[in-house]
Amino acid sequence: MSKEEVAAADTSEQPITKAPYWDPPPAPLLDTSELSRWSLYRAAIAEFTATFIFLYVSIATVIGYKSQAAAETCTGVGYLGVAWSFGATIFVLVYCTGGVSGGHINPAVTFGLLVGRKLSLVRAVLYIVAQCLGAICGAGLVKGITGRSYETLGGGANSVSDGFSVGAAFGAEIAGTFVLVYTVLSATDPKRTARDSFIPVLVPLPIGFAVFVVHLATIPISGTGINPARSLGAAVMYNQHKAWKDHWIFWVGPLLGATVAAFYHRFVLRGEAAKALGSFRSTGAATART
Repeated sequence: MSKEEVAAADTSEQPITKAPYWDPPPAPLLDTSELSRWSLYRAAIAEFTATFIFLYVSIATVIGYKSQAAAETCTGVGYLGVAWSFGATIFVLVYCTGGVSGGHINPAVTFGLLVGRKLSLVRAVLYIVAQCLGAICGAGLVKGITGRSYETLGGGANSVSDGFSVGAAFGAEIAGTFVLVYTVLSATDPKRTARDSFIPVLVPLPIGFAVFVVHLATIPISGTGINPARSLGAAVMYNQHKAWKDHWIFWVGPLLGATVAAFYHRFVLRGEAAKALGSFRSTGAATART
């Protein structure tokens, strides 16, 4: 056997090196010391830019699809293409910004991570402001490029679709955001990240697919918000009664869905409820013996 063959055999038999598992403690709620760190503002800029790009690509796809369909029926990318646009763009942006800001690009995701004690209130507020401003600027760029088509084709703004009630749209937004935030928390779980550290695109991939499948399910009902910044940016630029009439759905629904997902992941999947109950029973038994 040659030296090259021996070296190749030794390499193939070596186990894959995985990152050590470390579960960080809960983030402090009010960590004002972050305000003096450039890393916080760099992360906020990354969130602004990523949300700007997300709104530009996704809303431009929606306007382009409606424009093509208006010119000739059954043409354009269709709902499937719109869903792919949203999901693939999120995949790319999470991959690009994950190492800087975590790649939230969504106030509901940020809020869910806040509820799950993954980041401080200071960082969460700054992220949400940056995301909303980025979304407004991204939708504004689409409006500037598409001109009158933006107004006549609805501006990509979310609203309750004909044939569906406000309650149905509200429930769809809760369920859709639950799926998204549940996927984010599962994909970024420290134990899973350590186990699959040798697969560099694992975290962005399921998140992008979650956005894709939720859009397939929810576009016919509410146009799919699951991202308050996305809904706000389009509504601000479109600025018609239809966009603002039920706008609360696209904030309350996603934030509620994110909260449920955070509690489910923390207390059920991570077993914190069982751990707390076991600790309570142990303390009670010890007290009884004394």
